[in-house]
Amino acid sequence: MDKKKMGLNETWSMAVGGMIGGGIFSVLGVIIATAGNMAWLSFLIAGLIALATGISYSKLTNKFEEGGGAFTYIKDINHQGLAGGLSWLLMIGYILTLSVYAFTFGQYLEQILNYGPWFPRLVSISIILIFMYFNLRDVSEASHLEVFIVWAKLAILLAIAAVGISNFNPDMFNSEPMRSAGTFVNAIIGASTIFMAYEGFQLITYDYNEIEDADRTIHRAEILAIVSVIVIYIIVTLGTINLVSHQTIIEEKEVVLAIAGQNILGTAGLIIASIAALFSTGSAINSTIFATARLAIKVANDGELPSFLIHKNNAGIPDRSIYIIGGVGALLAAFGNLSSLVEAASFIFLITFSTVNFIAFKEIAKTKLISFLGGAGAAIASISLFIRFFQRDIKIIITLTILLLLATVGRKLIYTFNS
Repeated sequence: MDKKKMGLNETWSMAVGGMIGGGIFSVLGVIIATAGNMAWLSFLIAGLIALATGISYSKLTNKFEEGGGAFTYIKDINHQGLAGGLSWLLMIGYILTLSVYAFTFGQYLEQILNYGPWFPRLVSISIILIFMYFNLRDVSEASHLEVFIVWAKLAILLAIAAVGISNFNPDMFNSEPMRSAGTFVNAIIGASTIFMAYEGFQLITYDYNEIEDADRTIHRAEILAIVSVIVIYIIVTLGTINLVSHQTIIEEKEVVLAIAGQNILGTAGLIIASIAALFSTGSAINSTIFATARLAIKVANDGELPSFLIHKNNAGIPDRSIYIIGGVGALLAAFGNLSSLVEAASFIFLITFSTVNFIAFKEIAKTKLISFLGGAGAAIASISLFIRFFQRDIKIIITLTILLLLATVGRKLIYTFNS
């Protein structure tokens, strides 16, 4: 076995790291505020859509036997223009999620050190630069680092969940704010709002050539990772509801797990939970940079991104892609708004997942029902989220429209330059 290729453990870790990193730490407070004591159902609904999509991704990757994810699938069924447009949209989505992970990292470190409002922004930039450095080195170093980070954060998360569930408090779980917000409708709305929490499993399909026995490993890793994350999200949500009051969640939603840790062990618990958040968001930054850079070079090779992104350093790493992805992500983390970034990214991934599921419905006979349900679920969730934008924050629609226009103009310029 080539030492530089990833096995099941590393591949599973990349998928889990990509999902949990920005997921539970960035959106837990938001989803409890939205869906109350039904927040666990939001994670379940979104997780089932992600599971169907993960199966579609793995089956399509095995069929076409190459990396590239949605871009490859659409291109290989002779829709080059759609493939290019979706690839630009995906790149925007990944950069948005990278900025969310970095922003969250900064917030949790500030919770420990309390240096002031300027500190989280500075940390957000710094942590992206650190993981850019790791990813510019050998692939095995990045994947081995991911394994360590994932297992460390899971141990801490599960400990917090166990304490919360073992101290189940019916009065807190069924308090008036929790119960009034905890409706089935709010659970569905919440599922679409925090769908970014499941972004990450598809990143491993971009690394087809980096994975040992890729066809078998990717399929197993997708299913195991998504099921693992669904369970983790649900038990952590239930545990947190029993540890933190609804009012505190509303006020401290960006660092709610740190507050949960503090309610268990005081300052020590605050530090332990914050360390878990740092591990988690750090692994998500690593996963996103690692795989997105490889998507960029794949798309550039097909003429949909500038050709200078094809360049690799002496270690065979797409260095220029990493510089651009990391650089733009750092800027967004320094100046962006967290909630808007999360919802915009969720919308982009819902559109992508819906598209991939319907391609799998057409191309893969054995999983037609699963693919259809996944595609329909993602489509309905994206429509729900779009309606929410109109009702709550029209600025997100304006931002998405501008980004799409920029992507369209950029692609036309590339075609003009190449011709």
